[in-house]
Amino acid sequence: MSGSTYGTIFKITTWGESHGKGIGVVVDGCPAGLALSEEDIQVYLNRRRPGHSKFATPRKESDAVSILSGVFEGKTTGTPISLIVHNEEQRSRDYSEIASYYRPGHADLTFDMKYGFRDYRGGGRSSGRETIGRVAAGAIAAKILKQLGVELFAYTKSIGPVQINPASFSLEECLENPVCMPDKEAAQKAEEYLSQCMARHDSAGGCVECVVKGIPAGIGEPVFDKLDACLAKGILSIGAVKAFEIGDGIEAAQTVGSINNDAYQYDSDGKLQKLTNHAGGILGGISDGSEILLRAYFKPTPSISTPQKTVNQSGENIEVSIKGRHDPIIVPRAVVVVEAMTALTILDLLLMGMSSRMEYLKDIYLK
Repeated sequence: MSGSTYGTIFKITTWGESHGKGIGVVVDGCPAGLALSEEDIQVYLNRRRPGHSKFATPRKESDAVSILSGVFEGKTTGTPISLIVHNEEQRSRDYSEIASYYRPGHADLTFDMKYGFRDYRGGGRSSGRETIGRVAAGAIAAKILKQLGVELFAYTKSIGPVQINPASFSLEECLENPVCMPDKEAAQKAEEYLSQCMARHDSAGGCVECVVKGIPAGIGEPVFDKLDACLAKGILSIGAVKAFEIGDGIEAAQTVGSINNDAYQYDSDGKLQKLTNHAGGILGGISDGSEILLRAYFKPTPSISTPQKTVNQSGENIEVSIKGRHDPIIVPRAVVVVEAMTALTILDLLLMGMSSRMEYLKDIYLK
């Protein structure tokens, strides 16, 4: 199976299955000298860990990470960093029934058609647990970016029909509610909506928004490696993401140029600034120095106990009710995954941009 590696200079390869012995990632291209501990990574993994709210799968996993290589005396060595999280509570028997049929909304059918074989225990590589490797690697990328003055944060923008009110925005509130919404009132409404979905044995979708602050202008490669194109690939590679937006996104198609264009102006200190940010911080595939704003839209969790029509491998039409331990909504636990993929993408392109000017090379090598 190809396609498990992401990045050009800061490169990651995730490995492992949902119900195998463990999940992990190998990070290559990390500069030497970065102070790094397992605690730095664990903070991020705890944000996606299952079993910590009624809106997450009850599967109990500590998701404790171990650094196997690439760190010596508390600092990165410049060699590949290997990270592992052991699976602790696999209950593969919960999935033995689905070996003979295809779950609606899952990758069962497509994996079978491509490989002639599939790991039916929780979906194998198509399971949400694959994102553990992304989040662990993203924690490293985010730490590097922070030392360069770049910070990013993500949050739940909407769940089902419930959306946050920008006037009530409080990033701290994300840590106070189980749906990771920066709006207390919206969070309460979202919890009520999810409770109704669960009572009907159904699931819900939603939107995650991510903001990047402090990114310099000039990041991103024109044509095929545009910053927004690379962000789109990274975000859309997350399972269950069905749409992606930068800035105004699809609303840009419903406006006019005189409104959509971001006007420029010099401030009193002679610094160039934009009066608006409809473009979401990216023009021509290159960062313009303003905040980057992106959104990822997640479909409802496909594993639901409501009866659904499907087929089995014996050629029969059947009706199934999915058993096992599943999230009624993916969005709150996916917030940190969006954050991680954004950090990985931006850091990789930032490193690629170091060779875009002669003076950058001279700054590095002619000291």
